Amino acid sequence: MSISELLESADSQLAKAIAHFANELAGLQIGRASANLVENLSVEIYGSQQPLRNVANISVPDPKTLFIEPWDKSNLAAIEKAIRDSRLGLNPNNDGVRIVLNIPPLTEERRRELAKLVGEFAENARISVRRIREDFRKKAKATNEAEGIGEDEEKLFGKKLQEKVDAVNAEIEKHAKQKEKEMMQV
Repeated sequence: MSISELLESADSQLAKAIAHFANELAGLQIGRASANLVENLSVEIYGSQQPLRNVANISVPDPKTLFIEPWDKSNLAAIEKAIRDSRLGLNPNNDGVRIVLNIPPLTEERRRELAKLVGEFAENARISVRRIREDFRKKAKATNEAEGIGEDEEKLFGKKLQEKVDAVNAEIEKHAKQKEKEMMQV
């Protein structure tokens, strides 16, 4: 594998890390209803874990309400349990046909908890980026040893990889600050 192929592969992995982080941020409650809040919630259905969006229709009739209508009504209890067990802090109302989630306005205390959670997600994303960087440094070293590409090329790869990592970390920080600002607005 050449150095340019390694850089392309690293780019792909770093993009996935950013996408995962953005997905986690989208699932945080910010005081108004959004399907992103629950669509990735893991629900145990038929003996396996499924994202909620795969087993139910999620609609937003107004800014403070979410409707979750499972395609199989026997899954209502499992969906209700998944929502109660999640970090969302929401109380689902099961009316026998669908689950209604009323999104309460965020209290100052809940805003602070969510801001801490954003920081936690950002740190997890940075850890993921560091792991990707180390994996690709090891791959470059192995490529150097196997194909004899040279230390200079390996160092150049390390420099380019670090530039990409720095850019991704800056993007993570930007997303985190933006989400915190959004949450702290009353």
